[in-house]
Amino acid sequence: MFDGLAPHGLHDYWKADMVNPLKEPAIAAHAQYGPQIPTVNPVMHIYPLNGAVHDVAADATAFAYRDTQLTHIIGAVSPDPAPMPEYREWVRDYWGALHPHSAGGSYVNFLMEEGGERIATSYRGDFARLAQIKRKYDRDNLFRVNQNIAPEAD
Repeated sequence: MFDGLAPHGLHDYWKADMVNPLKEPAIAAHAQYGPQIPTVNPVMHIYPLNGAVHDVAADATAFAYRDTQLTHIIGAVSPDPAPMPEYREWVRDYWGALHPHSAGGSYVNFLMEEGGERIATSYRGDFARLAQIKRKYDRDNLFRVNQNIAPEAD
């Protein structure tokens, strides 16, 4: 869906959270940081999560935040790497203002280099089950280039 907007070669940095629901403090953070967008390329998206997402139990799949209403994504994008430190700072500050009002985790495809705790939080209670599955099918952790779930320890 985003291939036309995000062609190969762009530099990008993303942060995201699940939100349930969007309340006044988060709206105030959007009003504060949204106008500070450093250039036209960085983005902020809010997507609704409804319909079929809510029809499946949270523990039925690896996607655990089926009870949330929204996800927000803040992204810094540039064809030139030079402004990326400033853009990343804007993303981190914006996300930092929003995160206390979030459901805690994110959709893992929107995570960057945020570490194992953030990955675990994004899977909620499913993380331990996924680590068990990883131990069974990928004990050597061959598939680890993504937002890695390490195999459960012996």
